[in-house]
Amino acid sequence: MEIALFILVAAGIFVVNALKVVPQQHSWVVERLGKFHSALLPGLNIVIPFIDRVAYKHLLKEVPLDVPSQVCITKDNTQLQVDGILYFQVTDPRLASYGTSNYIMAITQLAQTTLRSVIGKMELDKTFEERDDINRAVVAALDEAATSWGVKVLRYEIKDLTPPKEILHAMQAQITAEREKRALIAASEGRKQEQINIATGEREAFIQRSEGEKQAAINTAQGEAAAILAVATANAEAIQKVAQAIQSPGGMDAVNLKVAEQYVEAFGNVAKEGNTLILPGNLADMGGMVATAMSIIKAQK
Repeated sequence: MEIALFILVAAGIFVVNALKVVPQQHSWVVERLGKFHSALLPGLNIVIPFIDRVAYKHLLKEVPLDVPSQVCITKDNTQLQVDGILYFQVTDPRLASYGTSNYIMAITQLAQTTLRSVIGKMELDKTFEERDDINRAVVAALDEAATSWGVKVLRYEIKDLTPPKEILHAMQAQITAEREKRALIAASEGRKQEQINIATGEREAFIQRSEGEKQAAINTAQGEAAAILAVATANAEAIQKVAQAIQSPGGMDAVNLKVAEQYVEAFGNVAKEGNTLILPGNLADMGGMVATAMSIIKAQK
């Protein structure tokens, strides 16, 4: 009875030690008689008790690793306090178990030394502007070295860059001076543009005034020319009508009468304008004078 109970207990212990349940996103490394045998996958696995043993347990999830803060020296000999965070993932449980004694410490130390090397090649101002380049350089160096450790370095991010207080004050003063310089330049550019706009406006106004005066002169000349042309046309038409009237029946008699009337009227006006009256010697021969005037008209005709 005792033997059967012992066998039953031993069988229970054997079964418990033979069955291994691996959680999801985990991997257990099994050694058989001290030598690597296999890596157990998630789920139920069977091993040989007392011969096989679980030597290492690895998490296959992406793991964030805080890289301790350190002092780095830039290319222009400025101290810079830098800290960051590293993201990695175990891809090969066997190499993670036997490739290094402690892959987390190895990654941390390599991240710090690589960061110091990268920052040492840059000036202080460039370290603030080129964080992405620094991150990529660290990831490239770590990923190359961590391959033999069964680890994949996914990314590295700088959390903070802290220069000394004196450098911070100098940078602030530089930023203030640069902003004041930009403000002065902007103000001078504004005044320059204002003067250009005023000069351009005055030039355009002068051009517009001169164009207006030019057009007014042209319009006046055209008006005067049109008026002269109209007067000349009217005189020509009047002369033509007089000539036509003279050539018509009774026209010459009418001209004689008109000349005689104007002759008498002219002498009447002379008598009104002054006390002295000058009369021609042949004033009584009115018909002769009219005949003389008519002979002149005929000669012009």
